[in-house]
Amino acid sequence: MPTAAELREEFLLDPDVTFLNHGSFGACPRPVFERYQLWQRELEREPVDFIARRLPDLLAHARAAVAELVGARADDLTFVENATTGVTMAMRSLDLRPGDEVLATNLEYGACDLGWEWLCARTGAHYVRAEVPLPLAHADDVVDALFAQRSERTRAVFVSHITSETALRLPVEAIVARARAAGLVSIVDGAHAPAQVPLDLEALGADFYSGNCHKWLCAPKGAGFLHVRAEHQGRVDGAVVSWGYREPATFLSRTEMQGTRDPAAYLAVPDAIAFQRDRDWDDVRARCCALALETCGRLCALLGTEPIAAPELLAQMASVRLPAGCDGAALQQRLWDEHRIEIPVMRPEQDLLRISVACYTGREDVERLLDALPRML
Repeated sequence: MPTAAELREEFLLDPDVTFLNHGSFGACPRPVFERYQLWQRELEREPVDFIARRLPDLLAHARAAVAELVGARADDLTFVENATTGVTMAMRSLDLRPGDEVLATNLEYGACDLGWEWLCARTGAHYVRAEVPLPLAHADDVVDALFAQRSERTRAVFVSHITSETALRLPVEAIVARARAAGLVSIVDGAHAPAQVPLDLEALGADFYSGNCHKWLCAPKGAGFLHVRAEHQGRVDGAVVSWGYREPATFLSRTEMQGTRDPAAYLAVPDAIAFQRDRDWDDVRARCCALALETCGRLCALLGTEPIAAPELLAQMASVRLPAGCDGAALQQRLWDEHRIEIPVMRPEQDLLRISVACYTGREDVERLLDALPRML
C-alpha cells in the first residue's frame, strides 16, 4: 500500500497548501488527468468521427466500468455532470400533485433542498424535512426520526448516503427498504459515496441513486452518474431535449445524446477506477477512515465540544462543532490566509469544521491544523 506522501506526489495539488477539503470538489491524480487531456486532444483531432461514430461505444465502455464498481447493470445508469444534476433529473420524473409530500431529513445538501423547494412550489407539493437529533448515537435514530414525519400524503423519500455538512453516513439500506415496503419512491444523493464506501446498488434497491465520480473516486471534474431502476426509466428526461428524443427513444438515448459537449471527464472515469485498484484502495481507504476518526476525537478535545455522531457513522470525513461564540467564517479565512490550510466551516444550526482525509492526507497535515487552531481561537 502506498503511503500518503507517495500518493501526494501523484496529485497536482499545490505543495504549499494543506488540503483538507477533498470533500468539496475532489482532486484528480496526474495520470488520470493526463488521460483526460488525451481524450480531449483525440476529440479535437477529428471531432466528427469522435462524436458521431465512436462516442456511443466509448461511453458504453466507461459505463460498464462504473457499473462494475457500484454493483449495477450498465444500461441502468447514465453519466451526468454531477450528483445534483442526477437528483434534479430524478425529482423531475416524479408526478407530484398538489398536497403530495416529499420526505427528507434536515441534513441534506443545500442545493438539493433548493431543487425540491423549486419543484414543490410549481406542483403544489410539500417538502417535509424531518429533524434528526444530534449528537447521533445510533443509525436507527435517523430512520425513526425520518419516518415519524411520514403521512398518508408522502410520495417519495430523499436522503443523502453521506451528508455534506455533517459528514454522516446515513443508514440508506434501512431507509430504502422501509420506503419500498411502504410503496414510496426512494431517491438517494450519493455525492460523497463512490470510493469512500463500498457500493452495491442492485442490493440497495433505491429507485434513483445519483453519485459523483469527481470526489472520492478522483475522476476529473464534471463526471457523475445517475442509476435508475428499470421501472422508472421511461419517465426520466435528459438535462437537455435533443437528438436522443427521436423515436425509438430510450433512457440512455435521452440522457446521453445531449448535443455537443466534451465527454472527456466521463471517458476518464475507468482510468480513475484503475488508478485506485492498482494502489490497494481498500487498504488506503481503511487508513484514511482511521485517521479521520482519530482526528475527530482530537479536534473535539481541543475545541471542547462533543462529537456529533457515533464512530460507526463516519468514513473519510468528520465534522466537529466549533465552540459557542466562535466566528466560523473568520476562522476559515484566517486558517487560509495565515497558514494556507484549506478546510471548510459548514453552517447549519451551529458552525461545523469539516475535515476530509483523502488518500494523500498525512498525519503531518492533521498536525498543522491542530497546531494552528489554538492560536486562531
